[in-house]
Amino acid sequence: MPASFQAMRQAVVDGDVETARRIARELVDSDADLLDAIEHGFAAGIREVGDLWEAGDYFLPELVQGAEAMRAALEVLDPVIRRQRGTVEARGRVVIGTVRGDLHDIGKTLVATLLSANGFEVHDLGADVAVERFVDEARRVDAHLVAASALLTTTMPVQRDLVRALALAGLSAKVLVGGAPTSPAWAASIGATHAENALQAVKVAQNLVNG
Repeated sequence: MPASFQAMRQAVVDGDVETARRIARELVDSDADLLDAIEHGFAAGIREVGDLWEAGDYFLPELVQGAEAMRAALEVLDPVIRRQRGTVEARGRVVIGTVRGDLHDIGKTLVATLLSANGFEVHDLGADVAVERFVDEARRVDAHLVAASALLTTTMPVQRDLVRALALAGLSAKVLVGGAPTSPAWAASIGATHAENALQAVKVAQNLVNG
């Protein structure tokens, strides 16, 4: 029987890489819903780590270790989710990354994983991505959607710069933004769409691409 959501969450909160990896392998060997496990188990853990960091209860070592535990679980689950998806025609092409000046990538990676699992062709640029690189990649793959994460208030304006740059480049890709300091009002003010979490990002992406 696979571990509970609570055990998954706790493995990440504790920064227990081996336990997170073991639980992920157990999930793969069972008939558990892997997307549910990610969102309600491991992702819940990384969100709690982030809350503890913001509250000053966790410091850099705990933050890094929690991220490593989350990454270990995703490394096991992501390839299986991709295989389960099979060769279904992609729902749309997405370019995703964390904006320049921001090195946070766990949340972004989670969104990329879920988008891929739900049938999107995902091009993940990583973290600290310049506006020009987003634009170049969106042009290269003829992206339907560009998703940009910002975890710092100081990097939020880069999302606005990205929307403007895509328009100036004559690209029709829609823009999805997210990250702790962002909001629907912020997204609307820059001509983008907002997603509160990874599961919502998938639903929003589907609506944007099909709309």
